[in-house]
Amino acid sequence: MTDAPRERPLSPHTTIWRWHLTMATSILHRASGCALYGGGLILAIWAMTLAAGPEAYGTFKAVMGSFPGKIVMFGLTLATFYHLAKGIQHLIWDAGHGYNLKTATMGAIATIAFAIAATLAVWIIAAMTGAL
Repeated sequence: MTDAPRERPLSPHTTIWRWHLTMATSILHRASGCALYGGGLILAIWAMTLAAGPEAYGTFKAVMGSFPGKIVMFGLTLATFYHLAKGIQHLIWDAGHGYNLKTATMGAIATIAFAIAATLAVWIIAAMTGAL
């Protein structure tokens, strides 16, 4: 008789579960966290170019001020506000509240709505003040 490991059941996977809004927003929370790591790298590059002098900083400003750079910054703004809002919903869940399906779905909708509204507000204000 061998002591071979027993087959363990696999955890449910996205191919097994029926997709729903709270599942999608939870996955997007992880994705937005990963995007924020990229934002941290951009912040580090900003600091290095600032310390390197006016020429390096000018190049950084030119790259980030270009259309692709603005798209990246818009995405990072959206990721920041989304991650913040979804993190608050996770804190509410950690406190043992908001598990009712209707409440959880409304929280997911509120998370998305807040992220979009806050992102648009920041970018509109930036455009109005000449920061773009």
